[in-house]
Amino acid sequence: MIIGSHVSLSAPNYLLAAFEEAHHYQANACMIYTGAPQNTKRIDVSRLKINEAIAYGNEHDLSIEHVVIHAPYIINLANTINEQTFELGVDFLRQELKRVSQIGAKILVLHPGAHVKQGEDAGLQQIIKGLDLAMEGMDPSIHIALETMAGKGSELGYRFEQLAYIMEHCKYNAQLGICMDTCHLHDAGYDVANFDAVLNEFDDAIGMNRLCCIHVNDSKNSRGARKDRHANIGFGEIGFAALKEIVHHPALKDVIKILETPYVDGHAPYRLEIEMLKSGIFDQDLIEKIKEEK
Repeated sequence: MIIGSHVSLSAPNYLLAAFEEAHHYQANACMIYTGAPQNTKRIDVSRLKINEAIAYGNEHDLSIEHVVIHAPYIINLANTINEQTFELGVDFLRQELKRVSQIGAKILVLHPGAHVKQGEDAGLQQIIKGLDLAMEGMDPSIHIALETMAGKGSELGYRFEQLAYIMEHCKYNAQLGICMDTCHLHDAGYDVANFDAVLNEFDDAIGMNRLCCIHVNDSKNSRGARKDRHANIGFGEIGFAALKEIVHHPALKDVIKILETPYVDGHAPYRLEIEMLKSGIFDQDLIEKIKEEK
């Protein structure tokens, strides 16, 4: 099982510290932002201690190729009403792709974007335009993984058909993939408890070979609520049984799985949640144990 969680990229050790945090969680994968997801401030890649992190990973079963990088939330390629916002998104996505290449990772997860009340068709066309501009000349070993979204507000990508449309019409189709999010799928109306059916629908619309990674999250919402509120594993509306089946699914053996579940009273839940998912045994006392985690 290739499984990990979101980890911090914090000074002074940056990527090395991220790898150490992942190892503490007994993970063999992780996800990082290259800076704060709400702004464009970034330090030079040369300061991230990449070589030190790779050396540490070689000793602790954590490959740089199992590092997923998440693009910042401020990128909105679907925006047709503010040219500056669109251009900022294109320029910053182009910069992030270079940083992914310099770090040595292979997957950049991207929220497709929100059409800002201009209509889904206009938003989809703008996303395609933005991707074509940003991906020109990018490292061919990297994939942008478009994330399945919950459908809150005017965000796009909450149906497989929308993501398929973007991929089919993008100039750089071969370098696009998908990041599934279990909470988002559930909130968008997919029956995550019947995941074989979800995978069959995904395969028909997009193709299983395009699945780059999965965000494994429970949901605080009823199915189809289109709200996007993550819950801890087994303590939401999806439930432990369904999420356990997903992480142990034989068709997903080589797919990177990343937890983005909420902290509990300031405590990271990931070590205990990963341990529970690996064992396949639900722990009703998990929340109390997370509160006590050092």
